[in-house]
Amino acid sequence: MKLTILGCHSATPRWDAHPTAQVLEVKGHLFLIDCAEGTQVQLRRFKVKFARIKHIFISHLHGDHFFGLVGLISTFRLLGREADLHIYGPKGIKEAVLLQLKLGKSYTNYGLYFHELNSDQPQLLFEDDKLTVTTVPLNHRIYTNGFLFQEKPAERGLDVDKARSLNVEMSYYRKIKQGADATTKDGKTIPNEDITFDPPPPKSYAYCSDTAYYPTLVAQVAGATTLYHESTFLDKDHDLAEKTMHSTAKEAAAIAKKAQVGQLILGHYSGRYQHLQAFKMEAQEIFENVELAEDGKVFEI
Repeated sequence: MKLTILGCHSATPRWDAHPTAQVLEVKGHLFLIDCAEGTQVQLRRFKVKFARIKHIFISHLHGDHFFGLVGLISTFRLLGREADLHIYGPKGIKEAVLLQLKLGKSYTNYGLYFHELNSDQPQLLFEDDKLTVTTVPLNHRIYTNGFLFQEKPAERGLDVDKARSLNVEMSYYRKIKQGADATTKDGKTIPNEDITFDPPPPKSYAYCSDTAYYPTLVAQVAGATTLYHESTFLDKDHDLAEKTMHSTAKEAAAIAKKAQVGQLILGHYSGRYQHLQAFKMEAQEIFENVELAEDGKVFEI
């Protein structure tokens, strides 16, 4: 998994602080997660290939998370896109986008499919033979979801040299990788674990967009390889976090600790703060492995 942060700040965009958008590359897919104003400029800036984006996940309908969507859809059209585009987001996102396309007489010449969400329970949005994408219901001022990207377990690794030395038929190799025992040419059965290796553990990425402190989500993101959790405020402004239904860095760290994730990435910083290191320092009082999101920063998960 490779995560590229296109923007990680809250509220109004500035030339040096772009609101939320990020790209996750996993198992041949390039997923766009949220699409704030200026996202397509950031995609160009960091050399992300537009044509590879076929699925866009929008957490909620606040402007700093989706105001760049119509512009991106229109640009796809101008670039002669032919591939289908799937958009997953709260109920109302289809109306918001299509009205603007209608008034601008700029309907797409490619397939545009909306998957509107309104459930307060986790929903499976996407699945293929390598991964799944599931909603993570959150607690914000309006209906909001995070998203959990999970790799499926890979096939076992085959010790080919040992298989050959034991005269295992090549026609069995595929089934052996899938967990079956091996059979030699003379009919002897070889236990699977004797000629295979454990595959790398599957990775997972949990994206938690705008939310108040919400321990309910812990069970769903438990054990995630990496958790991105909003941290709009520092602890000294906890009253503002409660008022606006956002989280502090310490609260994000508390979620990470309870969920026993491997790594915590902080983001969605309020513009009132000049120095972001304070977010990391506060979070590390509770959870050690903390990183700060920055525009253009790449994380190898």
